[in-house]
Amino acid sequence: MNTQSMMNYLADLAANNNREWYHTHKKENKAAAEEFELLVGELISGIGTFDQSVLNNNPKELTFKLVRDTRFSHDKSPYNPSFRAHISSMGKLPIPVGYYIMLKPNGGTFLGGGLFADMFSNATAMVRDYISKYPDEWSEIINDEEFKKYFTVKGTALKNVPAGYDKDNPQSEYLKYKSWYLECLISDEEVCDGEKFLKKAIEIFKVMKPFNDYLNKALRDFKMPTR
Repeated sequence: MNTQSMMNYLADLAANNNREWYHTHKKENKAAAEEFELLVGELISGIGTFDQSVLNNNPKELTFKLVRDTRFSHDKSPYNPSFRAHISSMGKLPIPVGYYIMLKPNGGTFLGGGLFADMFSNATAMVRDYISKYPDEWSEIINDEEFKKYFTVKGTALKNVPAGYDKDNPQSEYLKYKSWYLECLISDEEVCDGEKFLKKAIEIFKVMKPFNDYLNKALRDFKMPTR
């Protein structure tokens, strides 16, 4: 598992973000993508020591494509120069929430978790209802010293507590949120030492687990929309 080679390829792609370069460097793309799949496989095994629900995953099925959808974007760069994967009990679907990794050179690498997608209004309502009902458990998780060492809860939010929720709830600030997620930035230097990075990633994901578990309890009855 050569994390340095992955980062080198992504840096080259970022500097040459065009179809001609991409297609003339397919060999390098294949080699780097295979290294990333090895990393994801190692992460599945490591996370599986404390969350066995992820062990049924195939690494290749958890990764996201480099090709961008530019139809509605001002940025017409054809590729997203990052390797990304989401590891959960149901693969790379956004719900149930799981463990997210993005490798991106020049300080863009992070380990994430929680609910990133705020387009599912029923999922947002489920989490708000759960936080409203179990504020003490939420507080215990996000105020844990080990948790605070790596994370602060992020997410898009309303200006006010939405109608139907108690403004005096001890977690009223979080009732304003439409998504609840975590991001822990990792330096390029740390990423390029593959073994140390793997060990640190597994450690960070273990700290994240109670947060993910809480959200997944809230989202237990969520059904992905059918197309």
